Amino acid sequence: MNICIIGDGLTGLSLAKNLTNKKIDVHFYHKNKIKNLTSSRTIGISRNNLEFYKKEIYEIPKKIFWQIKKIEIYSEKLNKERLLKFEDKKDNLFYMLKNDELYKLLMKDLSNNEYFKKKLIKNDSSFKDLLKKNKYDLIINCDLNNFFSKKFFIKKIDKNYENLAYTTILSHQKLKNNVAIQIFTKNGPIAFLPISNNETSIVCSLDTKNKKYNDYEVLELINKNNPKYQVQKKLKLSSFKLSSSNLRNYYHQNILAFGDLLHRIHPLAGQGFNMTIRDIKILSKIIQNKIDLGIQLDESILSEFEKETKIKNFIFSNSVDLIYEVFNLDKKIKNKSFNKILKIIGKNKGLTNYFIKIADKGLNF
Repeated sequence: MNICIIGDGLTGLSLAKNLTNKKIDVHFYHKNKIKNLTSSRTIGISRNNLEFYKKEIYEIPKKIFWQIKKIEIYSEKLNKERLLKFEDKKDNLFYMLKNDELYKLLMKDLSNNEYFKKKLIKNDSSFKDLLKKNKYDLIINCDLNNFFSKKFFIKKIDKNYENLAYTTILSHQKLKNNVAIQIFTKNGPIAFLPISNNETSIVCSLDTKNKKYNDYEVLELINKNNPKYQVQKKLKLSSFKLSSSNLRNYYHQNILAFGDLLHRIHPLAGQGFNMTIRDIKILSKIIQNKIDLGIQLDESILSEFEKETKIKNFIFSNSVDLIYEVFNLDKKIKNKSFNKILKIIGKNKGLTNYFIKIADKGLNF
C-alpha cells in the first residue's frame, strides 16, 4: 500500500503520521521552504480531538500544550461586560499549542520512520509525473495552490470576509492563565488565548474593507482591550487574509483534497484545525476497515469519505460563518438588544453545554 501526501503543513504531517502508524508507506511531497510557519501562530485543539490525536497520531508531550478551562465572551458595546461563559467544571475545554513546536516534533518523528519518505516538488512536471506513473494507491492533496488544486479542485463556494487576522504573542507578568477571552469590538473580534502562565497568543480579526490598519494601530487596539495582562514584551505582528470556502467535489479519480482545500473558515471559533482532525479521524477509520478486511486501498475510500463528511462539514462551516455575520451585523447597530439576548442565553446551562459539545466533537456527538 502506497499513499502520496502533498503539502508542507501540520495537516499533511498529521495525516502522514496516522497512516505510517498503520504501516502504510507514505511519500511526502514538499516544497523547498515551509510557508506561513511562524512563532506567533498557534492552534487550539478540542478535548475530544486531543484524545484522538494522542492515541492515533502522535503522543503530544504535555510540556507543549496548555490547558484552557474556561471561555469568556465580552462586548465593547456593553462596556466589556461579559456576555457568555463556557466552562466544564469536570474537565478542560481545549488546549493551545504553538504551530512550529508541533510541526518540528512531527517532522523529527517521521524523519526516523521507515514508512515515511520525503520528496521534493520542483515544478508542475512533478505533479504530471505522479499522474503518468500511477504508482500510488491514493494521492492526498493538502496544498491550496498547486497544480492538482488548480486543475481538479476549482469548484468552490467562496467568501471573502475583507478581513485581516493579525497574530502575535504577548509576554507578560506571570499569573494564573487558563481562561480564553474573546472581545467583540467595533473593529472586529480580539481573542486572548493563553499558552502559558506568562505568554498569551493574540488573534485580532479586523474589517479592512473601509479602513487599513498599520501595525501601530493594531497594537493600540490590542492594548486598549487588554483584559488583565501586564505586558513585558511583544513579538512582531503577522497577518493573513480571511476567507471561507467549501469544495464542491472532494476527490478526482484517486486524488483526494484535504485540510483547508476542503473547507476554510473564519478563525473566531477556533475550529479550523479541529475540523481537519475530525476528517483525519473519519478517513483513518475508513482505511483501517479496509485493512482489517484485507481489501486493497482504492478510490472507494474517497467516495466513502466524501459521503460521510461533506454535508457535516458544510453545515458546520456555515454555522461558523453565521456566527461571524451575526456579530458583524451587531457592531453596525447602535442598540444593545442583541448583546442583552446573549446574556440571557448565557444563563441557560443546557444551551451552553450544547455549544460546548459541538465545539468539542463537531456534529458527531
